[in-house]
Amino acid sequence: MTTPDVTVTVIVYNDAARLPRAVASLRAQTHANIEIIISDDHSTDDTPSVARELAAQDERVRYLRLPENSGGCSAPRNRAIEIARAPYLMFLDSDDELPPRAVELLLAAHREREVDFAMGAVRRVRVDNGRRSTWMPHLVAEHRTLDGIEADPGLLFEHLSTSKMYARSFLDRHELRFPEGIHYEDQLFSAQAYCLAKAFTIIPDPVYVWYIEPFAAAASASISNQRHKISNVRDRVHVQHLIDDFLVSSGHAGLRGDKDYKFLKHDFRMYAGDLPYRDEEWLRSFAEIMNPYLDALAPGAYARLPRQERVVLQLLRDGRLADAVLAARGLGHAVAPRHITADAAGVPYWGDRVPGSEQARRELDVSDLELDTRPFTSAHFRHEITELTAGAGARLTLAVRTYDPGLRLPVGPQRAGLLLSPGGRRMTVPFRLDPVSPGVFEGTVHLDLAAATLPVQGFEGVRHPMIRLDQQGLSHSGLLLAPLDFPVRRARIDYRSGAAPHEVTVEPEGRNPGRLQLRWRPVGVTAHVIRPVVRKVAPPKVRKAAKLVSSLLK
Repeated sequence: MTTPDVTVTVIVYNDAARLPRAVASLRAQTHANIEIIISDDHSTDDTPSVARELAAQDERVRYLRLPENSGGCSAPRNRAIEIARAPYLMFLDSDDELPPRAVELLLAAHREREVDFAMGAVRRVRVDNGRRSTWMPHLVAEHRTLDGIEADPGLLFEHLSTSKMYARSFLDRHELRFPEGIHYEDQLFSAQAYCLAKAFTIIPDPVYVWYIEPFAAAASASISNQRHKISNVRDRVHVQHLIDDFLVSSGHAGLRGDKDYKFLKHDFRMYAGDLPYRDEEWLRSFAEIMNPYLDALAPGAYARLPRQERVVLQLLRDGRLADAVLAARGLGHAVAPRHITADAAGVPYWGDRVPGSEQARRELDVSDLELDTRPFTSAHFRHEITELTAGAGARLTLAVRTYDPGLRLPVGPQRAGLLLSPGGRRMTVPFRLDPVSPGVFEGTVHLDLAAATLPVQGFEGVRHPMIRLDQQGLSHSGLLLAPLDFPVRRARIDYRSGAAPHEVTVEPEGRNPGRLQLRWRPVGVTAHVIRPVVRKVAPPKVRKAAKLVSSLLK
């Protein structure tokens, strides 16, 4: 049998449904001289029979089954490395794919110059809506070869082992294998590979398709999406300690600041966005695990973060867990704190008190948010629903409180509007915000969803209302945060505008900042006839065809 140029290992566990897609992406590679190893972590579903059938269809496919389940990705990858016959190795998860030219392009990078590994872009695809994006695009924007990780420490953010093709001689020379018995093995393995490599090449072409399921059920979610488990927090911190030890032992201690920044900006940041959805017991356990490690990180790593992220970190380290939850809502969306407190020198701090320690004063100083001087259109406000009442039909009454800690709004009532745009048709509900104390305003919005105007082909999707403020000819739009525990409400709406009926679900967002979320779904003729017709018609003809079908059905 001809020696293959590249061995691609597909690791799988109880994924019989998606395994054929992954293997098909390998069989379709433009570089055909490859070996495909299906490494099964002792699946208990139909994976074995599916894998054997795939092996019978193509002599390039080999099936390896572990004698018992290892509980992770490392063992199935390592067992495959032991039997791989090619001089270059790649890894694929069973729920993902390789683009058709992935092997060809990465192998060409190896043959262009002798390097320890080559890596390319990762295309992320959201399973729920099909949206595509590139993982860490700035790191893979151009073709380049680096003589070591010190040339660009920011690459530590790209810690996926699956986006790379490794020279087998490199892995063997350093006895580099995936660490078994731990989670987040990719982070340690990739950190070791970066530090041990004398040279590696980056290409801008996509070499991996990563399917993201943000709303997967907790039981079936990937390890990285099981952040609701305290064990997940413990595992992630544990692997950071292992990376820190390796940096020192391998002579790369100088990378510690960059690695700490990566941890804060990527790993901790994911947990920070989840904090509003965790109970008190979880938060206490999280702080007990996380804070000792946060205290050991390089101070310079904190200084590189946006102020709002630094605030969440400091509140957690100070044990102000309820305040940390408040600060975490709206991260990345310019949501203001409810209150700020100035010291004798006029320095503004997050919250209702002047911090007691020098570190806390440094981290909670919000001067750089320019709450009182930022242009009005980009000013920071905080809009919260304090009470939500469902009325008859599709009517909602929202009690809204607006916090203006920078005192940007003039004294007295304010003109405001609730903005909603289902199907691209803007709906504005004006209302008034009245002052109740300095920097705090309250108002009531009466929202009748039946008054919305929808396109004739209907609308299927999610929208989050926003609050608009007007001042001296300028307008400002900001997020509207919702209570996280109000009951979900569904209603069928027959629109006064003549639009076809829809079912609308009103619910808390359930992730990220926790906005008020409205979900539209067409029902009846619109769902079963008009929308399918519209989807098949060329865009310039959509409106005309939809109107024609609608008129005929009437």
